[in-house]
Amino acid sequence: MRAMPWNWTCLLSHLLMVGMGSSTLLTRQPAPLSQKQRSFVTFRGESAEGFNHLVVDERTGHIYLGAVNRIYKLSSDLKVLVTHETGPDEDNPKCYPPRIVQTCNEPLTTTNNVNKMLLIDYKENRLIACGSLYQGICKLLRLEDLFKLGEPYHKKEHYLSGVNESGSVFGVIVSYSNLDDKLFIATAVDGKPEYFPTISSRKLTKNSEADGMFAYVFHDEFVASMIKIPSDTFTIIPDFDIYYVYGFSSGNFVYFLTLQPEMVSPPGSTTKEQVYTSKLVRLCKEDTAFNSYVEVPIGCERSGVEYRLLQAAYLSKAGAMLGRTLGVHPDDDLLFTVFSKGQKRKMKSLDESALCIFILKQINDRIKERLQSCYRGEGTLDLAWLKVKDIPCSSALLTIDDNFCGLDMNAPLGVSDMVRGVPVFTEDRDRMTSVIAYVYKNHSLAFVGTKSGKLKKTLSMGPQEEISQEGVEGDPPRVNNASQEQMLCVCLQCLSHKAIPDQRVQPLLCYFLNVSGNSS
Repeated sequence: MRAMPWNWTCLLSHLLMVGMGSSTLLTRQPAPLSQKQRSFVTFRGESAEGFNHLVVDERTGHIYLGAVNRIYKLSSDLKVLVTHETGPDEDNPKCYPPRIVQTCNEPLTTTNNVNKMLLIDYKENRLIACGSLYQGICKLLRLEDLFKLGEPYHKKEHYLSGVNESGSVFGVIVSYSNLDDKLFIATAVDGKPEYFPTISSRKLTKNSEADGMFAYVFHDEFVASMIKIPSDTFTIIPDFDIYYVYGFSSGNFVYFLTLQPEMVSPPGSTTKEQVYTSKLVRLCKEDTAFNSYVEVPIGCERSGVEYRLLQAAYLSKAGAMLGRTLGVHPDDDLLFTVFSKGQKRKMKSLDESALCIFILKQINDRIKERLQSCYRGEGTLDLAWLKVKDIPCSSALLTIDDNFCGLDMNAPLGVSDMVRGVPVFTEDRDRMTSVIAYVYKNHSLAFVGTKSGKLKKTLSMGPQEEISQEGVEGDPPRVNNASQEQMLCVCLQCLSHKAIPDQRVQPLLCYFLNVSGNSS
């Protein structure tokens, strides 16, 4: 994408937390820099819609924006190129299958279509846009003009999620050169596990209208490429669900970062209480039976304070400088994560938050150690929500290497010991809610967004210097801290030359989903 010196391009929309209310445009002139004033290029949607997701075509710089009842294609300077309407339409969330398949006896009302997942399928030059209507069916749109290539809806595999909240679905595409691609789908199930697996792998057929689009990669009478939450789990935790925060692929694996409720006994107490635990889930890309499913708890601690509620994450490389500090290779994968304090409040997270770094190899090493011990017959499968009761590990003589993908024994598997990240910095008042990171000239940079709409930058200078945190001059527009709204801010070419004296930061392409309001 061509850089535009001394110009910030920001997309601002404020969305009500419930019902995704009307968007409001805010502008504020940033602080002057070298006697020059930065300006904001803004895009405002329809008055009654909100923005949910966005993706950027890495080849063209075009922005695809998933909104309530619309999909937008924007140029890199936020000019509307194409729009595609997705709603509203007559629906009822209790209609399963949806009324477009069979008659529904539930009362129908005009219902908005909230965009729940937006992915670019580069191989087939199409956009996958999934909404909240009709139990989460998806449209496949041509990237060039958003022409509808397909909209499968006549099979149960086409209903990806019945949760009407934006952000309830996460997808990761695994691409192949000579085979159909795969789509790993992870979703909250909202108490309907009989209809929706919490995690599954689906076929992405070349033909967007093919009968097998979104079919499970493997499915027979006993085994399928999915995991469902057992009904017995809800007798222990009635409101149990798995909330997916982030997903990515690396090497031979696909990963999802989650929040999960569980029952624990506080120290010195005989009664149990519900808390939320952040966990990383790992699956082999080629595992059609999901025998490789492993989850491991993650968290962060600084000065005796525990940060356990995952808010956001982003995968990046270490870079030479930070790699030396952490003792890893510059090309090693790192997870930049944001946690809020404690683990008892998912919906009303505390303002105290921390930015932490995880070395992905260290997490994989911990998983390998757990697999090795389990196949020596040590311990139990330790996956309470899936197994309900403790099941002992079974002994087997085999070699477990870094790419071990499981057998039809000792699976799925949980790791009991938490992997702790490296704390970078903490924020006590303005909770961090989003993060991205990238490497520029061997230096690892991370940008975090806060719930008030402020942008912060962290910089690792090298092995002899501490990881530092600085505010970015010319913060994006801020919002009222008490307004229960979301701000979706896309900052393109975010320039902050004065923030680093030797001007190592060049025009940066960055995207933030900032959450504001004290009830988020």
